[in-house]
Amino acid sequence: MRRGIVATALVASLALAATACGGSGSDNGGKADGPVTITWWDTSNATNEAPTYQALVKQFEAANKGIKVKYVNVQFDQAQNKFDTAAGSKGAPDVLRSEVGWTPAFAKKGYFVPLDGTEALADQDKFQPSLIKQAQYEGKTYGVPFVTDTLALVYNKALFEKAGIAEAPKTWDELKSAAAKIKDKTGVDGYWGSTQAYYAQNFLFGEGTDTVDVDAKKITMNSAAAKKGYGTWLGLFDGKGLHKADTTADAYAHIQDAFIEGKVAAIIQGPWEITNFYKGSAFTDKSNLGIATVPAGSAGKAGAPTGGHNLSVYAGSDKAHQDAALKFVKFMTSAKSQETIALKNSTLPTRDDAYTAEVKTDPGIAGYQGVLAAAQPRPALPEYGSLWGPLDTELPKIAAGKESLDKGLDNAELAISKLVPDFSK
Repeated sequence: MRRGIVATALVASLALAATACGGSGSDNGGKADGPVTITWWDTSNATNEAPTYQALVKQFEAANKGIKVKYVNVQFDQAQNKFDTAAGSKGAPDVLRSEVGWTPAFAKKGYFVPLDGTEALADQDKFQPSLIKQAQYEGKTYGVPFVTDTLALVYNKALFEKAGIAEAPKTWDELKSAAAKIKDKTGVDGYWGSTQAYYAQNFLFGEGTDTVDVDAKKITMNSAAAKKGYGTWLGLFDGKGLHKADTTADAYAHIQDAFIEGKVAAIIQGPWEITNFYKGSAFTDKSNLGIATVPAGSAGKAGAPTGGHNLSVYAGSDKAHQDAALKFVKFMTSAKSQETIALKNSTLPTRDDAYTAEVKTDPGIAGYQGVLAAAQPRPALPEYGSLWGPLDTELPKIAAGKESLDKGLDNAELAISKLVPDFSK
């Protein structure tokens, strides 16, 4: 999951927006009885995932002769700003693969069609309820869950076995102990943590808290419980078998590469890396990949953030395009389509009936399905995803010893208070 959102130039945004049909209703070849052409902005990986979606588009067109789909792959870290610009000028695509954090924000602006009662949500009871919940804003549903993800403790079973560790650690203290044993027995580090705020969410949830309490309208990432969680997070960068914090721009790649090559025994990671795990020398035997629920904090309960993407329909297009878009969304989120996507891309389906026996032969998918119970849905707060920005600035400084935990959290709290000005501290 490449979670950063990068600002893009207005010219680039408008250029891409020009490829979308939006509300023009004119892209049927000028013929009233011609096919309706809808535009889909897909934000998936252009190399590993997009070919599967392009093949499904062709299947949809073959089954729906009156609809054409203009497929556009948009780089994930540019898509939010591009869509925001395009929708504001009435030139957005008819369907967007919207990251779950974007959905309430765009719904608040009126850019998405409420899908309740439409054919796109005809199978609503087949989807995991928590995923439907995080596609909602103010009681209405603005996206159909397309793919989901969460974080898990992924580990090298062979290295754990060499260290005499029979099962994955269930608490952070157990993880520290395991890391030391692995270092003693194998010579490699047992755990390498991330300084990114998204990955630190596990430590907040383990203390029964979050960055904010939406119901109480209160900023909580600097509370006593949160400080305890961040203190545990910080303590996992120093000790036997614990890799020191990497605060470089390439930290994500460094951690991932070390894991797949067997140079570190465990990391926290999401299912978007399943295909890349298997490309590493440590996991040529897929069964060597261990996947477990993230360790629990002192509250005794483990929790991980829920990510993923919804398919949402643009509210600025005409009825013909919206109707075609709804039909397309239903097709792409069907059990058959989700099974195909899971088999080809090793991503997690959002509906239970897509976890077929064949899908679950992939140990990565089966493993991540087993940890979904610990995934916590995001609150319907449009600004929620933006709250990690200030923490992404401060946490690396804390981990590198450049500022204290208290100072860094104070700085982050001040920045977050500007993002949610009606929330108290």
